[in-house]
Amino acid sequence: MTSLNPKDSNGQLAQGFKPRHVTMLSIAGIIGAGLFVGSGHAIAAAGPAVLLAYLFSGLLVVLVMRMLGEMAVAHPDTGSFSTYADQAIGHWAGFTIGWLYWWFWVLVIPIEALAAGHVLNQWFPQVDAWLFALLSIVLLVITNLFSVSKYGEFEFWFAMAKVIAIIGFIGLGFAVLMGWIPEREASGLSTLMAEHGGFAPNGMSAVVGAFITIMFSFIGTEAVTIAAAESNNPAQNIAKATRSVIWRIGIFYLLSIFVVISVVPWNDPQLASVGSYQRALELMNIPNAKFLVDVVVLIAVASCMNSSIYISSRMLYSLGRRGDAPPALKVTSAAGVPRAAVIASTVIGAGVTLLSYFMPAGLFQFLLASSGAIALLVYLVIAISQLRMRRRLEREKVEMTLRMWLFPWLTWLVIAFICAALAVMMITPEHRLEVTSTIGLALLISFIGLVTSRQHRPAGRVAAVSKA
Repeated sequence: MTSLNPKDSNGQLAQGFKPRHVTMLSIAGIIGAGLFVGSGHAIAAAGPAVLLAYLFSGLLVVLVMRMLGEMAVAHPDTGSFSTYADQAIGHWAGFTIGWLYWWFWVLVIPIEALAAGHVLNQWFPQVDAWLFALLSIVLLVITNLFSVSKYGEFEFWFAMAKVIAIIGFIGLGFAVLMGWIPEREASGLSTLMAEHGGFAPNGMSAVVGAFITIMFSFIGTEAVTIAAAESNNPAQNIAKATRSVIWRIGIFYLLSIFVVISVVPWNDPQLASVGSYQRALELMNIPNAKFLVDVVVLIAVASCMNSSIYISSRMLYSLGRRGDAPPALKVTSAAGVPRAAVIASTVIGAGVTLLSYFMPAGLFQFLLASSGAIALLVYLVIAISQLRMRRRLEREKVEMTLRMWLFPWLTWLVIAFICAALAVMMITPEHRLEVTSTIGLALLISFIGLVTSRQHRPAGRVAAVSKA
């Protein structure tokens, strides 16, 4: 149990995360239903070449995490990249990306709640799915209201269950592919490629489309820098998490997707409808495949929803600390928890959940579209911030134990790549609404940020940021 001290009730966060909490959060804290179910859509679109989309998405995340890790190890802060953008680019940038990121995770709450409600409604059809969705939000917000150690403990076991499920799936898949399990057969990747159109049956344009879709399943990896600020040794925990991101992506995403496409033909009509993991288990003749995947999905969405409430509340708290949100949101409880920020984020998430059931579907889809390109904008801001922050850290002679590789060339390459991806989204009909609505929202928030920045005195902002 985290010991309390007088500053805990004076706007300071408690350092309640244990090293194992941060480690498990960094390993699997943000893996939701997208990997277990949603990956089927990407595979159906791109075929076996979806591996390239996962590879390039993972490489982008590795480079962005290295840049963020460089800044976060030097100056751990619960506002993470929002605070660094404030310092390196300007108040308007920190203001904009902080609110956009908060909005993204507030919208993840209803997405995961809807998934949980759907699973539970299948088990107990006499109860409406929306009631299950709201109940799941209420239960998980409780874990976020009392102490960060309670949240960390819940999330530790949620993440552990996901890790066991993914590793078990990979192990089972390889055993079947090697022919080690009697009466369980799989064709293998080479056979499926030969029989179903080759490696890239729909061309490289489909791979680009899959990349854009997949990339959003990776967002949240950077949230470990937010959580580590509430641990006893944030710099060490951030460095450890940043260095481990390569093998995490390699095992959990690349290996598991390799197993799926080695077992399931990419054009299997049930792949997109039932999900990649379930269809793979069915073709491996594993009994009760649907129930097993439903249990894992329920755990995954509960974990992701739990993390969504935590991440959105901490970003809102950080905005409040810097004067960019109402002052009440920076107040913490005696246990060092920003309860007002937790409640505000959860209430809006629950409201959007109800909206999805009782309002026109088009409105909910528009809200979701407004967050569609936020991942790219966050990564772009991280890259630009690191480019400018490196010079500042070197001028201040800050000891940098974690550095970006091949600086500044790789940083510039990431910036160019993200700008190109945004351009592709702009000209691609199925992604145009996402990027235009997100950029429109970003411009509106930026305008508000520019107006409010004139009301902030530089000295006051430096003090506020340094304390955050």
